[in-house]
Amino acid sequence: MLEKELATAVALARKAGVIILDFYEKGFEVEEKIFADNFSEPVTIADRTASRIIVEGLGEAFPNDGILSEEEPDDERRLTKNRVWIIDPLDGTQGFVEKNGDFAVQIGLAENGEAILGVVFLPLENVLYYASRTGGAFMIETDGQPKRLQVSGVTDFAEMSLAVSRNHRSPKMNRVLQAFGLRREIKRGSVGLKIGLIAQQIADLYIHFSPRTKHWDTCAPEIILREAGGNLTDAFGERIVYNTTDVHNHNGVLATNGAAHAKVVSSLKPLLIEFGRLRVKAAR
Repeated sequence: MLEKELATAVALARKAGVIILDFYEKGFEVEEKIFADNFSEPVTIADRTASRIIVEGLGEAFPNDGILSEEEPDDERRLTKNRVWIIDPLDGTQGFVEKNGDFAVQIGLAENGEAILGVVFLPLENVLYYASRTGGAFMIETDGQPKRLQVSGVTDFAEMSLAVSRNHRSPKMNRVLQAFGLRREIKRGSVGLKIGLIAQQIADLYIHFSPRTKHWDTCAPEIILREAGGNLTDAFGERIVYNTTDVHNHNGVLATNGAAHAKVVSSLKPLLIEFGRLRVKAAR
């Protein structure tokens, strides 16, 4: 099931990764994307070139599917499609610009708003994570051999490691660490990379309060984590729905090893109240 989709997504992620590494080594100019509230994010020719490769490849292979990519205009005809490919051609552009290695190609597929397939490729490390619904989650490193992924079963906060954003770490994380009494904190870039840490049992949870992540940040990582036995929701414990007009994850992101998910959601409730966070209903 989904063999063609998975093979196509893996091939396109690797193809985009080659181009991204070429720019990484040869150099590139950095531009800024300015949003309505004056928030800005870096963007490079690598982002845009990788997006074209993936979007064109998926369009040829699956012409009846919708496509949503961070670097392309949003064609809202995707909302009329049962299946939509959701792409972040270069997740962790800041890490790419700073040349710290923390960036990934992410290709997800959602059906009726639910993530059903995901590929996350780390070009610099040559590490590939992939999963499809009911097919399990796997990692391929430089030896080329697929390794099945399975999250930890740890539920004691004192034994759990928290993955946090390297470049967008919220000061509120200090309060979380204090309230939960977590064992340690791991700072890395790219959502997909951090989810990979949970799937490999290097970390046990990831919390991101900001409303600035979008569907292309979470679609591919979500199915990989779920197939590894974990769980990814918003910070309030509600599923993220991928067929909405508004593609922002307004309610943040919470990813765990699954076993501790309900406990984390419950423990976050008083902190969300303390932070003045109310759950936002996404525009359909």
